[in-house]
Amino acid sequence: MKELKTLVKIVTDRRLDTLPLLNFSESSSPGKDFRLIRMLDSPTVITQTQLVKGLYGGTDTKSAASFRKLKSRVQQKLLNQLYFLDQSDPRHLAVKKYDQKCLSTLHQAKILVGEGEYKLAEKLFRKALRLAEEAEFTHYSILGFTILRKLYVEMNNPARFRWVNQQLQDFLAKQLLENEAEQLYVECKIALNDKVQYRRFILDQLPQIIERLEAIHQEVNSYNTFHPLYTIRLMKEELQGNYTEIIRLTSEVEQLCQQGKINLRRLDKRFNNYISVFAHLHNKQAEQGLQLAEEYFKNFHYSSGNWFYFLETYLLLAIHAHNYSTALALLQQAHQNPYFNKQRDAAQQRWELYEAYLQFIKPAISPLKMRAFSQFVQKVPSYSRDKQGQNVAILILQFLYFLNTGDIDGFTARLDALRKYEQRHLRDPATLRTQLFFRLIFMSMKEGFDMRRVAPKAQPLLERLRATPHPGQAYGEIEIIPYEHLWDLIVNILRRQERAVGVK
Repeated sequence: MKELKTLVKIVTDRRLDTLPLLNFSESSSPGKDFRLIRMLDSPTVITQTQLVKGLYGGTDTKSAASFRKLKSRVQQKLLNQLYFLDQSDPRHLAVKKYDQKCLSTLHQAKILVGEGEYKLAEKLFRKALRLAEEAEFTHYSILGFTILRKLYVEMNNPARFRWVNQQLQDFLAKQLLENEAEQLYVECKIALNDKVQYRRFILDQLPQIIERLEAIHQEVNSYNTFHPLYTIRLMKEELQGNYTEIIRLTSEVEQLCQQGKINLRRLDKRFNNYISVFAHLHNKQAEQGLQLAEEYFKNFHYSSGNWFYFLETYLLLAIHAHNYSTALALLQQAHQNPYFNKQRDAAQQRWELYEAYLQFIKPAISPLKMRAFSQFVQKVPSYSRDKQGQNVAILILQFLYFLNTGDIDGFTARLDALRKYEQRHLRDPATLRTQLFFRLIFMSMKEGFDMRRVAPKAQPLLERLRATPHPGQAYGEIEIIPYEHLWDLIVNILRRQERAVGVK
């Protein structure tokens, strides 16, 4: 009771007259703060001038000055509100809840130190240190022990000072190794977002990096060393296109979780789920991957960027499994998400490309959609450094469009673009699937698109294509629709055109 009385005294004496927070329970009769929030929360795009006029009835100098003060006040209240976000939803990253609890306890303890309440502060520091140990937050352990060490100096407690000081030295040594592991991880991760050539370079470095990470993890054996090692192992297999091994690794980690050998306060199971379905997609196990995607998707919150990344893979699995109705529903779901426009431009452009492919496979009845599709296909750049990984998909879609419409000049120009792209960018053996598909196209052109001559010559190329696995991510290009399925589309187009000529 004495500790509670102390807290009452501190808060009563030092409290603010007006709390800088938003009282959502009073939002039914809102002042300007809540009116501004409601206007900003509207799905309608609204300009600052419209906000000022809506709030103050005009756009004069006085109204503009009042709006600046209102904007500053509301922004600060919203920032303060971040301390009270609901972290209980299991679809969010689990570690956020433990991180917030540990950090807030440390913050409370530091305030009490400033108020001279050392005994109460000591209890909170010990609580924070227990939380940090459970979640393996080395940096919070170091922060807690550092302040606690100073506290024991003030309390003149040499025995506890010596114990805390030793703990601090142990954690600092541990953090050096964990920092090294983290540095290796982030350098590899940033390299993946670089040009395709650099991805291949980093692939050659990964065996040595993994060897060092294994040594660090063996010495430290913490989640902070497990995570870099595990993700870089996945990275190596992904770059090499060894998706069977990725499926094995993700299954192994799932088993370790069930056995309690991995800290569930830290592991993002959604990441493991995503990698698993991604590997099934590229391992030509679309049906099985689609079932897993349907099961795992409920674990992702729609406000998370990971929701969109997972949905992309889910969508591609549906396309690869010929389940186009599901693919169209998922595409619609992506566009209906209120956070869609918060994605990076490159991500939004990928959704446009997926939509264009689906529009080609399952043309909408709406003339408006057909016009939008035609404009997209004709205007999108055939080659762009900003679209690494998508250039082949764009070129192929353009070729299919002009072939389907019977535009001789159009598809001839795209054939030339395909040849140039192959000569410049498809020399590596790992791009064999794309090379084989291009050969099918060039051969059909050489044979005048006459299916009687094309069919027998296509068969050996098709067999090689089916036997060739998907390349790793080090080689960049994606197959929105598997090349085998695209060839079936080309055959159907050519046969339909032959029948139309025969009718004439």
